[in-house]
Amino acid sequence: MIITLKKNIPQSEMDRLISSFEEKGLRINLSHGDMYTVLGLVGDTTGLYERDIQANEWVENVQRVQAPYKLANRLFHPEDTIVDVGGIKIGRGQKLAVMAGPCAVESEDSINEIAAEVRKAGADILRGGAYKPRTSPYSFQGLGYKGIKIMKEAGNRNGMPIVTEIMASQNMDEFIENVDLVQIGARNMQNFDLLRAVGHINKPVLLKRGMSATIEEWIMAAEYIMANGNPNVILCERGIRTFEKATRFTMDLAVIPLLREKTHLPIVIDPSHATGDWKLIEPVAMAAVAAGADGLIVEVHNHPEEALSDGAQSLKPEKFAAMMEKIRKVAEATGREF
Repeated sequence: MIITLKKNIPQSEMDRLISSFEEKGLRINLSHGDMYTVLGLVGDTTGLYERDIQANEWVENVQRVQAPYKLANRLFHPEDTIVDVGGIKIGRGQKLAVMAGPCAVESEDSINEIAAEVRKAGADILRGGAYKPRTSPYSFQGLGYKGIKIMKEAGNRNGMPIVTEIMASQNMDEFIENVDLVQIGARNMQNFDLLRAVGHINKPVLLKRGMSATIEEWIMAAEYIMANGNPNVILCERGIRTFEKATRFTMDLAVIPLLREKTHLPIVIDPSHATGDWKLIEPVAMAAVAAGADGLIVEVHNHPEEALSDGAQSLKPEKFAAMMEKIRKVAEATGREF
């Protein structure tokens, strides 16, 4: 339920209203605007009646929310959320954020070389997988904690925060200590125990869309994180599974304006996993920026033909640098800072 209060409501009256709702076991999400103050009520509101609430002279409007997600709903939080990742601000109206690096951290020398290259090209955040979810149990599974440590060192050396995927809550301490942006991968989007766990930490979360997830299911996964206390969620579209086989997945660019309407959370696009083909990354990335994405996450490898994971969808550093110049022009043409 959304309750819009008049701008000049006395603080004592607002406190009284909030207390009355909290006594009913409801959680209150308070949002201050230029003209109005909005109370978002989270919980079982079936016992509340709109007419009774509107009898209060300081209440402007009462609206029931039909969508199952509340905290992620733009009606509850009209202003766009800005998420701070190690000093990099991600959200609408902010500088376009670019995350780049290898699919998997393979060695100290390799990650240092790639980090220096992507940083030189303008990337803001270093990406790389330390724990790797692979379709085959015989494929390279990542370096684990060692990978996180050498990635952190590479990030520090180049002045870049790092983002990497968590696979299990028992590794949480490693991520709390070393990782700036905790990624929930597509295969774990509905791992509800893991979502609850990252909801209890004071770290921003990059939540990838499941390969067969609807938009509502995706936002509800974000709601799990937020309902457990962590409001700093970034949504990441990485392509969905359809009947089409020409690309690895199907990039859903329409999701950008749809999410703008439904939620206040930042939106990042992953053209690497969506296409599965390095030749398609640049045009899809440019289209995503033109459509209004808040950021990109791109796979880059200095020797993709030798990569232990996803070499076919990794750009060489020089191609990444060339793409960044084109993205800069698209961003500027659409009024974005780059």
